[in-house]
Amino acid sequence: MKKKIFVAISVLVALASVAHAQAGKLEKIASGVWFREGEPISRNPGRPDEMGNPNSIIIEMKDYLVIVDANYPSGAQLIMAAAKTVSPKPVKYVFITHHHGDHLYGAAEWRKAGATTVGHIGIADELKRYEPTNYNNAAKWRKDVAAMTPPAAEPPMQTFDDKPFVLDDGQRRVEMHHFGWAHTRGDGFVFLPKEKVLCTGDALANGGFNFVGNSNLRNWNSVLTKAKALGAKHVLPGHGRPGGAELFTGQMLFFTELQKAVQNEIKRGKKLEELVFTDPNKDPKFMLGNLQTTVQLPASVKNWISPDRLPRQVSDAYAQLTSK
Repeated sequence: MKKKIFVAISVLVALASVAHAQAGKLEKIASGVWFREGEPISRNPGRPDEMGNPNSIIIEMKDYLVIVDANYPSGAQLIMAAAKTVSPKPVKYVFITHHHGDHLYGAAEWRKAGATTVGHIGIADELKRYEPTNYNNAAKWRKDVAAMTPPAAEPPMQTFDDKPFVLDDGQRRVEMHHFGWAHTRGDGFVFLPKEKVLCTGDALANGGFNFVGNSNLRNWNSVLTKAKALGAKHVLPGHGRPGGAELFTGQMLFFTELQKAVQNEIKRGKKLEELVFTDPNKDPKFMLGNLQTTVQLPASVKNWISPDRLPRQVSDAYAQLTSK
């Protein structure tokens, strides 16, 4: 029988502090490629001034720079400043990996700065499904979102579909791929074939950051298998520290174990309200952390388990596994 784990909140807080020790700093991944770890994102309504952001990547081409992920508006400004510290070249393209606000809402800032935003056509489709609801919700707890002009999410200025979007200036080649519906319908992976660098957005995370509310859990590992086949040596996730191919192994095992655990409960005849319920000992005002779950996952995927996110992951997995 597999060993089950219960992860204490205090331990995770300590681990989170370590995980974000490099937040805001530029790390050189390869020649002309820098990784910027994002600041922790808080969804606590008691801290409406929280300005956390996801990870981002700066890629230097012959005559210009490419940025991976637009971030929130505050993050866009921070990355613009960081880019100037590595090169005087202008930012010409900003690749957006998916439609979620922390990766896309800064698009207007980049457009105003003269850059072209690029993403899969599925991003625009997702925005039609979820906006302006997501923007209005984010504006309630983020000052930078509330101050956006115009007050709305912008789709990518340039899109691609099945065929990858490619930049090649003779010195460096950058490819943006779409392998299907995983984290969202519009997931994009940015790959540098010469340097073996892969930027995954939130299709892959290093740690307990996975949001599966807009996902296709049944297809997610299939998408990751295709992305892994690119043969990246450096894997740069949307959240969490950089790593190598081992990140694919852990992330995929987490999704396998999550679905297995929930499916087992479904076979036992368990209803969702028996698996996920409100914790009376937690403040109901918190957007995260007020739910509890009876579902346990094995220690083999402990790096990807967050007690705050697991109840919602179980709820979303239950909905998908019981849906036709």
